[in-house]
Amino acid sequence: MRILSVVGARPQFVKLAPIAAAMEGQAEHLIAHTGQHYDELMSDVFFRDLGIPAPDFNLGVGSGKHGAQTGAMLHGLEEILEQSAPDCVLVYGDTNSTLAAAIAAIKMHIPVAHLEAGLRSFNRRMPEEHNRVLTDHSADLLLAPTEVAVKHLATEGLAERTVLVGDVMTDVLFKVRDMLDGGDQPLPVDAAPGEYYVCTIHRPDNTDSPERLAAIVGSLASLEKPVFLLAHPRLVNLAAKHGIELEQGAVRVASPLAYPQLVHAVRNSAGVITDSGGLQKEAFLLRTPCTTIRPETEWVETVELGWNVLVSKDLSILADTVQRPAPVATDATPYGDGHAAERTVEALIQAFGS
Repeated sequence: MRILSVVGARPQFVKLAPIAAAMEGQAEHLIAHTGQHYDELMSDVFFRDLGIPAPDFNLGVGSGKHGAQTGAMLHGLEEILEQSAPDCVLVYGDTNSTLAAAIAAIKMHIPVAHLEAGLRSFNRRMPEEHNRVLTDHSADLLLAPTEVAVKHLATEGLAERTVLVGDVMTDVLFKVRDMLDGGDQPLPVDAAPGEYYVCTIHRPDNTDSPERLAAIVGSLASLEKPVFLLAHPRLVNLAAKHGIELEQGAVRVASPLAYPQLVHAVRNSAGVITDSGGLQKEAFLLRTPCTTIRPETEWVETVELGWNVLVSKDLSILADTVQRPAPVATDATPYGDGHAAERTVEALIQAFGS
């Protein structure tokens, strides 16, 4: 059986790592990289650090407007699908790469499986929400990470295509956490354990408005501990365009970290401030308090268990929220036991294997 994984963005490389390992000896596994994230920090270093095989195909699409980027991926993926002739296409998460691969495959009558299916923010302003909903309703097999995701898919009439496998990001994080336990690695930030915050901000709702971005940075600047802002190139460019100085007060601007370094930094921090989906969940799994600058989250369990607080409209409360007392301890495991990749491969073989 031949399975083609299509990835293109940083979170997908992390999800790909345990899948690639679980595929060994079970199926022929090919990897197509669309090039949605194309610089070394956002791409190459992830493949090296996580032990992912080099991609068999690389489109090198790069950044651009949603329509142009998705269209370029569609064009390139059609040729890849013709050349590789997979028995199924596995797509990951909620990016333009995910949607492009799903559309290209279904047009060619190739079965599609969607890993991380059923997540919903119910915020139709988010491009990711459209990508995940359209992909779920196109896919032949829906690999759900949580019980909540399973319920969303059932509500949308997709129960028969759904399999609960758990969250593959949990697989990776547990592996990296255990690796860090076995060594004495220095912190990737210039601060003592527990005496700093880790921050990522990238969503258009937070970065495209000069007033909102300035308010967020101003709140972060007022915190009592240093805030290491891991700045995506898009954020740096927008801040320069808006005339906003990112490095002010408590804020220290740093480059995005390789995944093991990110886990190490989050694990030893006083808290996380983010608008990322994945980082909210990783903070929870590491039992690090998180403040999410969004009106909603796909990972509702992190909020329900008290480890994540949402801040959106009233940014004046951001600093106080970040500096809140630690939440009540929990041993809840809503994201699985670290074996989601094996269940995913089993489900793929059962659904599409000869």
